[in-house]
Amino acid sequence: MKLLKKLIAVLALVPAVVLASETATLDQAPNRIHDLAALQNGAKIFVNYCLNCHSAAAMRYNRLRDIGLTEDQIKNNLLFATDKVGDLMKVAMQPKDAKVWFGAAPPDLSVIARAKASEAGSGPDWLYTYLRTFYKDDSRPTGWNNLVFPNVGMPHVLWELQGVRSAKFVEEKDPHDPGKMVHKFAGFEQVTPGKLSPIEYDNAVADLVGYLQWMAEPAQNTRKRLGVGVLLFLGLFLVLSWRLNASYWKDIK
Repeated sequence: MKLLKKLIAVLALVPAVVLASETATLDQAPNRIHDLAALQNGAKIFVNYCLNCHSAAAMRYNRLRDIGLTEDQIKNNLLFATDKVGDLMKVAMQPKDAKVWFGAAPPDLSVIARAKASEAGSGPDWLYTYLRTFYKDDSRPTGWNNLVFPNVGMPHVLWELQGVRSAKFVEEKDPHDPGKMVHKFAGFEQVTPGKLSPIEYDNAVADLVGYLQWMAEPAQNTRKRLGVGVLLFLGLFLVLSWRLNASYWKDIK
C-alpha cells in the first residue's frame, strides 16, 4: 500500500512538472479558423515545412477541399510525387530512424492543437508561442533551443523565414530562494535576417497554427453552425410548448 501511495503521488506531480518546464508566457494565437485564405496558406506551410518529419495520419489530402482548395490545386501544389489526393498525410521516414536522428520520433500532428492545451493556455496559444520562440543555441545537438520547450529535440524548421536569433538571459535572485540565482529571459537579438519581416513571420505562424487547429477537427465549423441551429429550434419549440400549455389550461380552474 505504501508503494502504491508513493506511485500515485509521483504521477500526480507529472502535470505540474510538465507545466513548470514551460518557462515562457503563452501569447494568444490569432483566430484564423474561419479565414479560408489563411487556412490555405497554413496548409501550404504545413506541407512544405512540417510534413517532411511529422505525419498527420488522421487527415487525408482531399479533406483540404473543405477550406476551398480544388483537387487540381491540391495535386499541383501540395502533393508529393508519389502521393494521391485520397492518401493520408504520412511521411516516409521510419520511426526508428527518427529516434536515432532526433532522440525521439516526431509526434503525429493530427490533433496537436488539442493535445497541447493546458492551464497555461489553449493548444493554439502554445503552438503560436512555441514556433516564435526558437533561438540559436550551439550547446544543443540541433543547434537550436526554445523558450516554451527548453532543450527541445526539434530543430527550428522555419529558421529561413524568421532568420537566426539569439536569446539574452540575465541572472536574478530566485524570489522563492534569495540565496539562489536563476536565469531570466531578457529578450531576443536578431543575428541574421529571414525571408520574412517579424510581422510577416508572425502572420505566417498564425496561419499555420490556424490550419493545425482546423485539422484537429475539420468539421468543427459545421458542428458549431448545426449547434446554433439546434439551439434556435429548441428555443422556438420551448416558446410554442409554453403557449400551447397556457392555451390548454386557461379554461381549467
